[in-house]
Amino acid sequence: MKKLAVLFLTMTLTLSLFGCGNEGNGESTTDSGQQESVTDSATESSPESQTEPETDTVEDSSQVPDEGQDGISEEMSSIRQAVVDAMGENYWPDTQIPAEYLEGYGLTADMYVDFWGEMPMISTNVDTIMIVKAAEGQTEAVEGVLNAYRDVQVNDTLQYPMNVGKVQASQIQVIGDYVCFVQLGADTMDLEDEESILHCQEQNQMALEAIENAVQQ
Repeated sequence: MKKLAVLFLTMTLTLSLFGCGNEGNGESTTDSGQQESVTDSATESSPESQTEPETDTVEDSSQVPDEGQDGISEEMSSIRQAVVDAMGENYWPDTQIPAEYLEGYGLTADMYVDFWGEMPMISTNVDTIMIVKAAEGQTEAVEGVLNAYRDVQVNDTLQYPMNVGKVQASQIQVIGDYVCFVQLGADTMDLEDEESILHCQEQNQMALEAIENAVQQ
């Protein structure tokens, strides 16, 4: 009987020791897992492991041409203001013309260094001004482009007879490196053809004088 009791006690102790050993291994595994998790988190948050944020490239403002109102150069903006001041309410152009407008008449990018032009939005009104600052040695070529443009306008005047005098009075003049086309005059509805031509010539001359003064300043 005693032997059975001793045997039973021995088996109980053996099972208890086996269970404790397994429990200890479980805790060790859990602690190891937690340590690996903490290590991974520390690695992810470490400054060395993070990618540096990309910075936007700042454009060098010194390389951007100075612009005045409506995106035209400050020089052309000053010329425009001089014309507007000189003509007052008789200045009718109100829509900016891009230089590409003259490509169909032969203007190419190598022929000019600056451009400004305006015309009315309403097609029945033909008041137009264009100033091209020619590149070196390109003044005559630019003048030829504007003459080609003027020829087309003269040939199309039959579409709007009331503008015949204004178109006939249009002028092209070279002022230094600037080649100017002026077709101005504002309201000519009550004028006969000859009166209209004289009136528009006076208005064009007023604009050209303003341009010349602005360029010489």
